Amino acid sequence: MKNILLLVHDDAGQEARFQAALDISRGLTGHLTCLDVVQMPVMAGDYDGIGSAMLLADEREREAGNRATLEARLANEDVTWDWVDAVGDIADCITRASGLSDLIIVNRKLDISSPDMRAISGRLAMRARKPLVAVPDDCRRFDTAGRAVIAWDGSAPVMATMEACVPLLKLAASVRLFTVDDGSEAIPAEEAATYLSRHDIHATIVRVRDHHGRADVLISEQCHSFRADYCLMGAFSRGRLTEALFGGVTRRMLTEARLPLVLGH
Repeated sequence: MKNILLLVHDDAGQEARFQAALDISRGLTGHLTCLDVVQMPVMAGDYDGIGSAMLLADEREREAGNRATLEARLANEDVTWDWVDAVGDIADCITRASGLSDLIIVNRKLDISSPDMRAISGRLAMRARKPLVAVPDDCRRFDTAGRAVIAWDGSAPVMATMEACVPLLKLAASVRLFTVDDGSEAIPAEEAATYLSRHDIHATIVRVRDHHGRADVLISEQCHSFRADYCLMGAFSRGRLTEALFGGVTRRMLTEARLPLVLGH
């Protein structure tokens, strides 16, 4: 897990993404690729394209200034990095650039004047097939040496995400496997704990028997009680913890979670 892809775009959530990317790159001794996306503007009734062209020129100018600012900051950071420019839809550009990436960093900021990062995160997890870190807009660090919760249901998506993130989990001071005891656990949490132990990651297991609570509430409560620094979960399974993940559960987690989420398909 050495190739970190960071979305660079002059929006309200950029600082959160930037700081998380620096922390993760340092922790993993990885290389940071900054993908600067200029969005293609769309104007209703702009039949000759003149209005859109003017907006695109403004967007390019703003991003050029953004690049100059961030490159000056990166020059003083202890990470290796490179810069890639792209024009188009944010999720499409990230997907195209993510082929040789090990981890993608975006955020969940929702703002009228900015992209809806919740929708972007969902699309990326479906299409890029790489672990995705979605940070809150007020995040100013990603504590790789902190506590991690794995929302476990034994499904293929959470197994694949956990396996891909072993290098990240190895940095954590403590890892907890959290599962709901409702009969939907395809692979028992004990097997996940055994797998992690062979990578020198010694996880504890917590089960709850609440069959009626909302999945996102149960996950959030567990993260809060454990004082977790981030939460890892899979996507698109039928288990209690990830049921309809990119429907209501994911939107609520991406909207309300107070800690970074590591998502994967």
